[in-house]
Amino acid sequence: MKRYLPFALLFCFTGFYTNAQTTVKQDAAIKQMVDEVSSQNIEAIVSKLVSFKTRNTLSDTTSKTEGIGAARNWIKSEMEKYAAASNGRMHVEFDVFTQPAGGRFDKPTVLKNVLAILKGTDPTDTRIYVVSGHYDSRVTDVMNANAVEPGAVDDASGTAVSMEICRVMAKRSFPATIIFMAVPGEEQGLNGSAHIAKRARDEKWNVDAMLNNDIVGNTHGQDNNLDDDVHVRVFSEGIPSTDIAPRGDSVAARRAALAINGLVSNGGENDSPSRQLARYIKETAERYVSQLDVKLIYRRDRFLRGGDQTSFQLNGFTAVRFTEMNEDFTHQHQDLRTENGIVYGDLPEFANYKFIQKVARMNLSVLANLASAPAAPENVVVTTAELTNKTTLKWNTPTIGKKPAGYNILMRETISPYWEKKFYVTGNETTLNFSKDNYLFAVQAVDAEGHESLPVYPRPARGR
Repeated sequence: MKRYLPFALLFCFTGFYTNAQTTVKQDAAIKQMVDEVSSQNIEAIVSKLVSFKTRNTLSDTTSKTEGIGAARNWIKSEMEKYAAASNGRMHVEFDVFTQPAGGRFDKPTVLKNVLAILKGTDPTDTRIYVVSGHYDSRVTDVMNANAVEPGAVDDASGTAVSMEICRVMAKRSFPATIIFMAVPGEEQGLNGSAHIAKRARDEKWNVDAMLNNDIVGNTHGQDNNLDDDVHVRVFSEGIPSTDIAPRGDSVAARRAALAINGLVSNGGENDSPSRQLARYIKETAERYVSQLDVKLIYRRDRFLRGGDQTSFQLNGFTAVRFTEMNEDFTHQHQDLRTENGIVYGDLPEFANYKFIQKVARMNLSVLANLASAPAAPENVVVTTAELTNKTTLKWNTPTIGKKPAGYNILMRETISPYWEKKFYVTGNETTLNFSKDNYLFAVQAVDAEGHESLPVYPRPARGR
């Protein structure tokens, strides 16, 4: 479905994007995919993962019915079924490595990430989008590999998100590549994600964004009686964790340049690549998923906790984490038991499958929009050659993938967490009658159907 964008000011919207949704139309194909995501399938996946009794990373790998070995083989076999509908575009593989003894490993242990890779249709488009959940589980003692460790919400819920949207999207094609992933070793120290993120860096994968789903199935908070099935949190870091990046990768080089050229000194403390991804997620997801309010949390993760998005951030990639709004810690990292009338343990009856369905639909809408969009504009700058109360922005057309139909210029006040105005232009330069001293800006590429790239925050440039 085409979106018709005027060349003047397109719209001004609130932090919840309510006005934007009356102007920005849905893509009918993406909406159809969103609607196909099934809560029944998600529940079946979670139930099957729980049936392996334990998915502790140190648990048995030889049984066909119990332990992490049986779980990973089942995940791979299911994804291979999905791949059969892709007309050869998707293939499924194990990413295998041996984690040495030490830390939370009492012996060298073979770990296997499961990757379903939906290859992009445009040979000139090198972008990769990754969605993941971790399929290992734990109880109170992380080294206890033999207890019953259902891990229904932490993190069969996130694994189910990755698998269910893999099923839906395998039948479609996109210009860019999407990797649907399930990783082990998260509870032992982010080992599975650390291995694949390092591989991505070493092999110079052009990972444009990574979405981590971890603990996305509970809607009842431990410390209150509220049942919140509307809100989901997206955690995003501010200044990038590191400037480590694959050399020669233009996307990674852009991220490194953001840090090197001074996000802080130019007022971009909240404009890191991960923050741009988080804002993009909110706008896109709320466009397609009803009764969903995406809450932007400006932190890498929660206190005393961590997740697989960090592995990608530490390797120079843009990544965020999705987590339910109100966690119930009686159902996380707990031995199964009942004390004082309280049932402890991460059991499937405490998961809300309609809520997980919303989270899966959120992931799908974002991935589909990004993978359908042009690549982001390159070398985006705001000119600082002279004192002026106007703002001149310049950029280069992306060198990979299809050419954009035009570009959105995003603008907001410096104290606003959300983009407040959008302007549409068709060239590679624009001058606005708004002062660069008073507002923040970014540029994103748009195709003829209205699919938007991630926004790029401009660096200052005197001579361009």
